[in-house]
Amino acid sequence: MRPAIPLQRRLAIALWKLSTPDSYRSIGNQFGVGKSTVGAVLMQVIKAINQVLLRRVVHLADPDVVIQGFGALGFPNCGGAIDGTHIPIHALEHQASLYINRKGYFSVILQAMSDHRGQFMDINVGWSGKAHDARVFYNSSMCRRLHAGTFFPDHHIRSGTWTCPCAWWGMPPTHCSVCLVEDAAYPLQPWLMKLYTGHLNPSRQAFNARLTRAHIVVEGAFSQLKARLDASSPASTSPTTISLPWGQHVVC
Repeated sequence: MRPAIPLQRRLAIALWKLSTPDSYRSIGNQFGVGKSTVGAVLMQVIKAINQVLLRRVVHLADPDVVIQGFGALGFPNCGGAIDGTHIPIHALEHQASLYINRKGYFSVILQAMSDHRGQFMDINVGWSGKAHDARVFYNSSMCRRLHAGTFFPDHHIRSGTWTCPCAWWGMPPTHCSVCLVEDAAYPLQPWLMKLYTGHLNPSRQAFNARLTRAHIVVEGAFSQLKARLDASSPASTSPTTISLPWGQHVVC
């Protein structure tokens, strides 16, 4: 009976595959294993990372610290910035029409919320690239918890010299709960702030500038993630398993 592949080699095989475009055969030759073993080891390591490490790394940070951080960026009482990005994939031939996005390539959607430093606090990955960002959001556990009022603790905070957003509409600050900032693709909610559109007076322009400055942190987080992991080329993973390696990518 062959001895089991050492844990260190298993981890090395998985990390090598996730960080390079090398084929299974090439990696197998490099580590002295078969190409089918590379595939099996890859999924084992990814599942272990997602089950053990993901929840330790991607979790809601201290709301007070995050709110203070976004307050320093000019948007008070903000608990996070949310956005979605497309992850290129090789779609299965019989499902290709389901995964083609509006830009003309096959993808799945990674929805994420980050703090003021660009660290992910919540992710949802796996929806077809054909789906609208609002649909992905409405079907996420984050949305259900926000609707139920259980995502954030009950915070009514004044950050530095900035008053909470509801004061801009003449409402008492105590009526304002923690909100998220988003782009135009998401729905407007009392706890989900988006840009003004149409004719903009000076106060609305100032609001949009502050929201954009706060929201850009999650866009920067996506850019760093894709650049570090060379995600610009289609993933060699099928749509049914793409959420596993991208959970690992967020952890790393």
